[in-house]
Order: sequence, then structure tokens, then C-alpha cells
Amino acid sequence: MLTSDDLAARTARAVTAATAAGRDLGLHVDEPRVLYDVFSVIVHLAPSPVVVRVPTVLPASVRSSPERQTAQQRAELSVAGWLTDRGLPVVPPSPLVPREPVVLDGFSMTFWQYLDAVSDGEPDLAQRCASTAGLHAALREYDGGGLGFFTQFETYIPAALTELEHQPGLLDAADVQRARQDWEHLAPVLTSRAGFEAAFPGVDVQPIHGDAPFHNMIPTATGEYWSDFELVTLGAVESDLALVGPEGHAAYDAAAVGLGLRALDERVLAVTESAALLASVACLAMAPQLPMLVDALAPAVQSWRSRRAERA
Repeated sequence: MLTSDDLAARTARAVTAATAAGRDLGLHVDEPRVLYDVFSVIVHLAPSPVVVRVPTVLPASVRSSPERQTAQQRAELSVAGWLTDRGLPVVPPSPLVPREPVVLDGFSMTFWQYLDAVSDGEPDLAQRCASTAGLHAALREYDGGGLGFFTQFETYIPAALTELEHQPGLLDAADVQRARQDWEHLAPVLTSRAGFEAAFPGVDVQPIHGDAPFHNMIPTATGEYWSDFELVTLGAVESDLALVGPEGHAAYDAAAVGLGLRALDERVLAVTESAALLASVACLAMAPQLPMLVDALAPAVQSWRSRRAERA
């Protein structure tokens, strides 16, 4: 496990790299400041209206394949830029630099327009779920390519479970074996578009946010903006609504039908919710890089165990 000193040093290296990359691109940077620091260090290159996302906590499959990370970041920038260009409320890629990831000092980073976030109390989750239908309606038209199929699962889960086999202090051997059984059950429909379409005929596949868009929104004085398209992928819309609960599902369905889209499919929702919980369990493999994950993921791991027991 990294120590607090290790984590502070990693953050400092990320800030230094973001600052140097920004200046190399011609940005005026006097007072870089960290806005957020969990899986990525988010740096505002003040006084420039630019924010840099520097991923620092990475799954094994990405650590072993920098090209995979770069390809996914290009997809993220492409989709977010495409939505921005069409007037959707999305945190835009910075217009002051090229829409390309920048690699420096071992970090691959992306540049975004700075938005002044405001504290807006508890978000209206039902409203956010309803607005997600509008996001999906827009994404149906995206044809920029570069998107894999359910990459948020295929990229992270199998390699993470292999790591967890060698980290018995994070998840015991019996749980790892159960998690592998779950993945063997889910993989045929989550790693193959043909397999998914054969299992769920009539359920369409399209570009989706990939990582709980109802959660990844930034409130500002002029409204809420979707952010964090790091896991953008082709998939079923149900994945974007996994684990939000019945009220959120009902709000989404009402908005989707009003936009001429289909309502959520309960069978697909069950599969994607199982996959979302399994992905949370798999995230424990990154705890040596981010020790807070042990406690943060404990409720999700318990929920996964409980659901398995209910199915048994």
C-alpha cells in the first residue's frame, strides 16, 4: 500500500507534469491548484481557464498498455467535443489546446475548459436520470468511431480479478473464485456485441457515457454539465442507469419515451447492475495505489455478496 507521503509525492508529480505540459502548449500558468485528487489529479492551470485531468490510479490492463489509455482518452475527447459542438451541457475540451491527450513524465493527460462549480446541496437524482435520456438521444447520432463494446467491464474486470488472486489481504480466495464465476457468466454478453444481441434481441446498442452520468455532473451558476467521459463506450443504455434505483429508472423511462426512445429493459438492467457491482469488487485491485478504496468499496462488496446470496 502506498503511504500518505507516497500519495502526496504522486500528486506533486502530477501537478508538475500538468503545469509543464500546459506551458509547453502556450498556456499562462502562475498558480496551478488541485481541484480533486482520487483516481485522477484534477489541476486548474490558473489563471488560464483550463483544467487538466491527470489519471494516476490505473487498472492493470491500462498500466500494461499505455496505447489503450491513449485510445480511450482520444475517444473521450472526441465524444465530449462532439456533444459540446452540438450544444449539449457537457464540460468541453479546452478550446485553447488541441483535442489530443498529452504524455509527459509518465502521465497521459487531457485538457478541459474550467467551469466554476457551485455548491448546490443534494442533487435532484430523478431529474438527472431524466436528463440522461436526452444525453442518450444525442449520443445515438455519434458516429465518430473509436468506441469498443462495454469497455468499462472488459478492460477492468478480468485483469483485476487476476491481480486480486495475488492480494489475499484485499479479497479472500473464496470471494475471488465467486467473482470469477460471475464474470464467466456475464462475459459472453458483455465482451461480444454479437453475443449480447443474440441474448437480447431487439435491445439496441449505442454510444453511452459508461460511468453513471447522473453522478458525473458539475453544478454551475448556469446549470449542470456532464463530465468524465473517460469510460465512454458502445453498450446498452441500461448500463448508465445501473444501481440508481426504481425512482431514477422511472424518471428515465418517462423522459426516454417522451423523446421517442425505448424504456429500460429489466433483463438488461439486471445484467448491467450485476456487472457494475462486480466492477466495484474488481476495483479493490487498485487499493495498493489508493488505500482509501478498501473502506470506500466495503459497502459495494457487501452488496455484491448479498445479491449473490439472494440468487443462490
